[in-house]
Amino acid sequence: MRLLEHAALFADNRARFMSALGEDAALLFAAPHHLRNGDAEYRYRQQSDVVYLAGWEGPEAALLFRPSSEQPFIMFVQPKNKEREVWTGRRPGPVGAKNDYGADEAFDIGELWNKLPDLLQGYRNLHYRFADDAERDRKLVQSLAKARRKARKNGLDVPDAFIDPARVLHGQRLIKTEAELALMRQAAEITVDAHIQAMAMTAPGVMEYELEAEIDGTFRRRGGNGPGYTTIVGGGVNATILHYIENQDPLLDGTLVCVDAGCEYAYYTADVTRTWPVGGRFTDPQRQLYQVVLEAQNAAIDTVRAGNTWTKVHEVATRVLTEGMVRLGLLDGDPDDPDHIATLIEDGKQRKYYMHGTGHWLGMDVHDVGAYAGAGTATVLAPGMVMTVEPGLYVAEDDEDAPEAFRGIGIRIEDDVVCTEGDPEVLTDRAPKTIEDVEAAVQGASSASLAV
Repeated sequence: MRLLEHAALFADNRARFMSALGEDAALLFAAPHHLRNGDAEYRYRQQSDVVYLAGWEGPEAALLFRPSSEQPFIMFVQPKNKEREVWTGRRPGPVGAKNDYGADEAFDIGELWNKLPDLLQGYRNLHYRFADDAERDRKLVQSLAKARRKARKNGLDVPDAFIDPARVLHGQRLIKTEAELALMRQAAEITVDAHIQAMAMTAPGVMEYELEAEIDGTFRRRGGNGPGYTTIVGGGVNATILHYIENQDPLLDGTLVCVDAGCEYAYYTADVTRTWPVGGRFTDPQRQLYQVVLEAQNAAIDTVRAGNTWTKVHEVATRVLTEGMVRLGLLDGDPDDPDHIATLIEDGKQRKYYMHGTGHWLGMDVHDVGAYAGAGTATVLAPGMVMTVEPGLYVAEDDEDAPEAFRGIGIRIEDDVVCTEGDPEVLTDRAPKTIEDVEAAVQGASSASLAV
């Protein structure tokens, strides 16, 4: 979708970023095109930092920030070119960058390296990410050499210290504003509806890729950019593969299907996983495993509160899962002995069936930016942070140590959760996840009311 309607959001992001820069300058670049095969390109997706600060969706662009100057926000973009626009689409050009995207000044991207030596005069620190593009690094160094030669005459500072923009910008992106949360709620709404529709069309013999097509099609029909990551549809034993994306097998009666899919809307993505029975009803072993995962998720979600650490969320989920593993015979011991459970976790025994973390930051990127630790301690949750909560259990089909009834079952339940001043806000709580609601949605009995 076009992002100009959200210009105020990007302007606010820029203002806060430049305030945090203080007396430093910053230089960021658009994402390059990537070839898919031959001369066919992947569909272009802008680098998230560039969208966050400018709403700019096109390639071959650079953003220069110079706080306290007469022109604090300068853009270098593709020039208008009628011939090229016939082939590759409309370009706003430098005029559009100023009129529509809030740039104080804008130039043809081809002028960047000639103009940069003058534009960086007076700044000692430059926020720029080295090692992404060796040729770009080389040109920047050359530009700074020119700036130093000029500085010998005018006495102005020239950047001689470099800072990764992530230090300032990604800390800012970690805390979502209300405007950002509104977009994430819309991404969540579309995602939930897509999952409900996929549940309702599930039946033995349906192909994994048919669910994928229904889900991804819903994302686009509802105005989303498409999936925020490759949609996972793992039926049967495929659900025990965490990032299974082949999506090519038929769904079999008596098995589960694990679907991990999220819509990207206005460059903000949801990330939801649900697991449901292909035939419409859980078997007793499936039900037992599913209930353990659900209890772990509910406990972990309740932990997403200001003042807790993000690792606390994982610790709570891990404890509930480990107790369940012992209770169901996946691990040995007494589930009611807290010391024994703590020893199993300390020894990593639970990782055989729960080998991943319980959550990650969520935003413009599905694994969004922001530090998970700092100054030797785990990051403390604060209002505006959004994270996934996604515990699971995965029992390999050839695991002779596991009870036979559980072999080949993979279950994950994932929601998107906002840390607030009070109770957690679950953006995706409308997606069915109790055993009764999931069965009803797959059977179609309540799918219409659930989608409202």
